[in-house]
Amino acid sequence: MDDRSDAAEGGARPPYGRSSHESDVDVLLTRAATGDEQAFAGVYDALAPSVMGLAFRVLRDEAQAEEVTQDVMVEVWRTAGRFRPERGAAKSWVLTLTHRRAVDRVRSVAAGRARELRTGERERDRPFDAVAEEVEGREERRVVFRCLAQLAEHLRLPLVLAYYEGLTYAEVADSLTTAPGTIKSRMRQGLRRLRECVEAKS
Repeated sequence: MDDRSDAAEGGARPPYGRSSHESDVDVLLTRAATGDEQAFAGVYDALAPSVMGLAFRVLRDEAQAEEVTQDVMVEVWRTAGRFRPERGAAKSWVLTLTHRRAVDRVRSVAAGRARELRTGERERDRPFDAVAEEVEGREERRVVFRCLAQLAEHLRLPLVLAYYEGLTYAEVADSLTTAPGTIKSRMRQGLRRLRECVEAKS
């Protein structure tokens, strides 16, 4: 039995000076790398709040932070096999990904604002309806992300992979090591609940 198991069973301090909680998340992420969906759900519940907090501190925008959080957690699921517990805790690894994503988003937003400034004269002449439609679209996206975050993990993850990563049914099923029929059923159920949530908040 390895040192980590001995420490956990004997109540001793986890290796590398990590807390018991951090060590638990390390184990969950290692299991998630093998396609264990339940283990990833545990990783998501443990780390998503910290990911959201860091993303918000960098971006200072709740909607943008929510998007980055979803992007990061999908990346964690797809690249969990790259995590090496001997190099550091899972939380540190995930927050490093988060910081990188958030900084990239800041640069992207800054570039977008620069483009807006260059086209400022044309923007002044835009019809009121077009501006109103854009604002309404942003608010709808914000509502959708909030509702998505409220879905159960087994319903949320297939939707994120399909609609935000562009995967097909078969690719989603393969990524989650779940039967395609089950994935379709979960996506239908997830979309129904998502629609109900969005309608309730509209």
